[in-house]
Amino acid sequence: MKRLTDITISLILIIIFSTVLLISFFIIKKKLGSPVIFTQQRPGLHGKPFHVYKFRTMTNERDKNGDLLPDNIRLTKTGKIIRKLSLDELPQLFNVIKGEISLVGPRPLLMEYLPFYTREQARRHDVRPGITGWAQVNGRNAISWEDKFKLDVWYVDNRTFWLDIKIIFLTVLKVFKSEGINQDGNATMEKFRGTSDKEKVSGK
Repeated sequence: MKRLTDITISLILIIIFSTVLLISFFIIKKKLGSPVIFTQQRPGLHGKPFHVYKFRTMTNERDKNGDLLPDNIRLTKTGKIIRKLSLDELPQLFNVIKGEISLVGPRPLLMEYLPFYTREQARRHDVRPGITGWAQVNGRNAISWEDKFKLDVWYVDNRTFWLDIKIIFLTVLKVFKSEGINQDGNATMEKFRGTSDKEKVSGK
């Protein structure tokens, strides 16, 4: 039932937002150039890698050593607006159609985080990742990594059809209120580098 719901709602949203998708595509093409779609390998169900699709919001500016500049420098005014409206997430509807992610589930994070998870935190990969999730409607990027993972695991243990509907409804409200988009003092969430030794022991 979840898979059928994912496909049905995703197709409806793609049709409804087709004009928004096209306008966003051409605006990003004009302001940032190519590629318009940002793709990155992320861990899916059981940690299996897949490529997530998002609208690009940053430039590719690099320093003299060839390293990318900090996110807050590369994030453009256009990118900030796109993120504020969560338009950058719309291409992930095609990930849903492909069966790589769900509408609702723990957000797919970076592959490099996998070695840092405790056993408990790694349980977030027992279900398909999602465009939105329990952690996103309970703080998004404004809460700590540890709190975010606790919420993800809670969802894994308590997921139901009606909980998914509730999360989708709350996500719409969050988008309108523009809540929790950025972590305080950062353009994006600070990278996860593992929990403390005490928390790792308690999570095993």
